[in-house]
Amino acid sequence: MTKIRTALIGCGRIALSKHVDAALSNSEKVEVVSVCDVIKERAERIADTLESRGARRPEITTSFRHIFNRHDIDAVIVATPSGTHYEISMLAMSHGKSVLVEKPMALSTHHMNDMINTARSKNLKLGVCFQNRFNPPVQELRKKIESGEFGQIFHGVISVRWNRNESYYRQAKWRGTWKEDGGVLMNQCTHGIDLLQWMLGGKVRRVMGLIKNLNHNYIEAEDLGMGIVEFHNGSVGLIEGTSNTFPENLEEVLTIFGKKGTVKIGGLAVNRIEVWRFESENTHPYMKLPDPETVYGSGHIALYRDFFNSLEADKEPCITGEEGRKAVDIVLGMYLSSLTGEWVEFPFHFSIEQMGDMNKSGH
Repeated sequence: MTKIRTALIGCGRIALSKHVDAALSNSEKVEVVSVCDVIKERAERIADTLESRGARRPEITTSFRHIFNRHDIDAVIVATPSGTHYEISMLAMSHGKSVLVEKPMALSTHHMNDMINTARSKNLKLGVCFQNRFNPPVQELRKKIESGEFGQIFHGVISVRWNRNESYYRQAKWRGTWKEDGGVLMNQCTHGIDLLQWMLGGKVRRVMGLIKNLNHNYIEAEDLGMGIVEFHNGSVGLIEGTSNTFPENLEEVLTIFGKKGTVKIGGLAVNRIEVWRFESENTHPYMKLPDPETVYGSGHIALYRDFFNSLEADKEPCITGEEGRKAVDIVLGMYLSSLTGEWVEFPFHFSIEQMGDMNKSGH
């Protein structure tokens, strides 16, 4: 079998802790032939790790443009800071490379439109890293919804109660800025918001949001976010996100309420069923699953398998650009609502950079 030759752009925390494992676990399909980071030592560390675990040592570069000029590379993984996802992904696709990009795929509605349209026009695959969709308990919940066993779904709640302290934000200047990152909603909560909207289904009608910075006066963005999402199908989603949990990460919990069922998935990162109630069953084997080592969860391996299968079979991945944008749209809507104090009707146009501009102007 011919392997899909792939480059990893961005060799920071998530690359080392998750993307390396995902690539190696799918080594029958994927070969990482180049690794790139502006800090060469990070790229060298990834190359060393791949080689030490039996893979061929990849090329090391500090220039992603060099990668795009290589005709033997089929796809790129973009695991760089959030504010760079759009530029790097667009350049990759302009050079004929399919892209799997970390969340959030971009930080503005216009940029997400551009990425989706470019992938479509060039017949390339664009996937987004919302790996928690592949968590076994999440998959079980989705099956129940698709089978109709829930009946009408009334509402759902996502609560992300984690801790991000000063040392986390001091790791990089872009963290917590409006230009390149956002706060707890955009950075930590988009995974959970993606699951919430995926389960409630349908198109979003409108959102309302409230954000505050209560405990991190050294960053621009929020450390607390609350929101309401109303869908055209009548269901309602509630969002709670905080990075102020003392003294460490507590939980990420998704609860879905339907006419014939109630399910609560909790644990550190929506990884364990805590409530499973239907007319004919009140327990599930996944109630005993352990927490993952980190809040990144354990879904990257399945995410890679799905994305590279889509390249091999020329079909769309499960989490396309169209799917990957939905949670970001909700967060952007919450940000805009927090400025206006009003509901934000979908569709709309907004960029996270406007948060900084409006705050500076005293809005």
